[in-house]
Amino acid sequence: MAELKTASAESTAARVKADIAADDLSAQVTALREDLSRLTDSVRALGQGAKSVVTDEASLMTERLRDKVREEPIMALAVTAGVAYLFGMLSRR
Repeated sequence: MAELKTASAESTAARVKADIAADDLSAQVTALREDLSRLTDSVRALGQGAKSVVTDEASLMTERLRDKVREEPIMALAVTAGVAYLFGMLSRR
């Protein structure tokens, strides 16, 4: 009879430990989800900032290129013809 009580006590203790471990795991999963949500927001903000910088830089480069073409149209035409010739030569291979 004493062995039955000991086994029952051990079983109860094991259940309590398992419940505590499950609660701890649940708390860790919740914290991980919150961290992941904050990380997602940070990456999204970083991406928006990078998009803004790239868009501004592309606009600036486009404007510079337009100005350069207006200043030297013959040179722009020669460069365009040279690049087209190179692409033509590379596409034949």
